[in-house]
Amino acid sequence: MTRRTLLGLVPGALLAAQKHDVKSRGLPPARGEFVRFADRLTENVVVRLTVPAHQSLLPARENRFVSSREAFLIFASDRSGPFSPFRANLKTGAILQLGETKTLDPRSLAIDPRERELWLMDGTELKVINLQNRKARTLLDGVNDFSLGTRRAPVVIRRGTRLERWASGRTSVLADGASSRGITSPAGNGCVFNREESPGELEYWFASFSSAKPRLLAKGKISSAYWRPDGQALLFLREVQRPRYIASQLSEMALDGSPEHVISETTQFAAFAPNTDGSVFVGASRSKAQPDIVLLLRSTRREMVLCEHRASKPESVTPSFSPNSQRVYFQSDHEGKSAIYSVNVERLIEKTEDEAA
Repeated sequence: MTRRTLLGLVPGALLAAQKHDVKSRGLPPARGEFVRFADRLTENVVVRLTVPAHQSLLPARENRFVSSREAFLIFASDRSGPFSPFRANLKTGAILQLGETKTLDPRSLAIDPRERELWLMDGTELKVINLQNRKARTLLDGVNDFSLGTRRAPVVIRRGTRLERWASGRTSVLADGASSRGITSPAGNGCVFNREESPGELEYWFASFSSAKPRLLAKGKISSAYWRPDGQALLFLREVQRPRYIASQLSEMALDGSPEHVISETTQFAAFAPNTDGSVFVGASRSKAQPDIVLLLRSTRREMVLCEHRASKPESVTPSFSPNSQRVYFQSDHEGKSAIYSVNVERLIEKTEDEAA
């Protein structure tokens, strides 16, 4: 029986085993700013990676911000003044500032697939920082946002409400009237973007890199769009009114025109992310009674609570997996200012290969 099967069948037994393990071995000493503690609900070991005396924010969930080769994490912090990019060594706990920015968009930080450069938005400038020598250069100005895909996918940028594809110094218009940046598909064949249908409701459109006309994928009370790892379907959350409560469904819409498929109803997920092979999801619950970080196994639709997040805004928790699916990262302001946390899940989830590595 694999660990993945075990997670689906006996989550309670696994949780009990982890509680016993925490009590028996004790907690190791802090490294740098890293502080380990037992979650008050599950007693799973949680590591706080940054001190809550300063604001520390993770990039957008769909951006690559954890290295699969050199064990570091990229984040934004105001510890030195205005928000700037930082790198945390996940082995030693050492934190290094990578550069100075005037008006950094913390969500824009993204490591390129080769893990040699850090891409970011500083005001309206699209910049790149070399991760070895920390030298920065400006690629484009007059940009609102961007999405960095795989080696096969160019950068997608947006000027005003115009979505464009930029490659080799040239731009081509993909769509007009976009209310969000495009999120590049892992398959490198296009991107998805938002249009606001009405207050509280959105439309998700797919803009192909080989076709001039965008295609509507889904609309309604939907949020938290994320590509399925193979790039053939869009994953998202949909609010559904039940007789006594509002449910949060995890759904997917395939690019082949198939009807919307409900993967599972969740415990009020406000945000989520899949692991590298799409077999497990991690979500942040918006429930005030149970403000938790939750694992959801796709095959069995079973959930397991990892720890509490207790964030004031659950949609900002940004839960994400490491590239090998062995850790979960999230942010929360429950100890003061926003800090970054991690939970080890290697005993619960099979290790996956990082396809971009």
